[in-house]
Amino acid sequence: MKGLESESRVYSILRRVSGVIAHALCLVFTVFIAVLARPGTSLFSWHPFLMTLSFSLFMTEAVLIFSPDSSPIQKFSHKMKGRYHWILQALAVSCGSLGWAAIFYNKQLNQKPHFATWHGLIGLLTILYAVMQSLGGISLLYPKLADGWSLAKLKRYHSTSGLVCYLLGCTSLLLGMSSLWFTTAVHSLGWYAATLCPVLCGLVIMNQVSSIYVTRKQTRP
Repeated sequence: MKGLESESRVYSILRRVSGVIAHALCLVFTVFIAVLARPGTSLFSWHPFLMTLSFSLFMTEAVLIFSPDSSPIQKFSHKMKGRYHWILQALAVSCGSLGWAAIFYNKQLNQKPHFATWHGLIGLLTILYAVMQSLGGISLLYPKLADGWSLAKLKRYHSTSGLVCYLLGCTSLLLGMSSLWFTTAVHSLGWYAATLCPVLCGLVIMNQVSSIYVTRKQTRP
């Protein structure tokens, strides 16, 4: 019994530490890309900056708000957390849409083909998915719109779908770091360190969603 309690305590500490690391990484990575891209110096510069701001910072924080271990507003009510989640998600979708518009217009001006790479295709899919995910979240604000669905089921489906959206965002960021622009500016160990940021944040978010919903469902009698 003591062994199980000790193991549970260690696991709880590890989750808190990983949550703090995720908070730090998403901020540091966003600042790093901002310094690298220097937004405002060109039309293209807004694309990496806004996309990173969207999926690395705003979306990560929007999900971590509900973390039972590392939420920055852990003592707030669930309703208040939901409001902050909506604000951050709205900022994420807005920045992502503007970042996509910047690269689309930039390619148009330079007469370059659209969606010619996996980064472009996954990026478009991610933006569309994020918009649909946000629209789907309206059912949580107004459960009566989803007649016949319980609130608990809606929350579970929204969170699972949100995880897919977040992982698509991480994948898009990773593909962007394989682009000529990024690999020319960042070399060797710096490149590997940068790629670890979305990977580690993705793992933390996956653990959070699975712990809250999957594990809870399995332990129900």
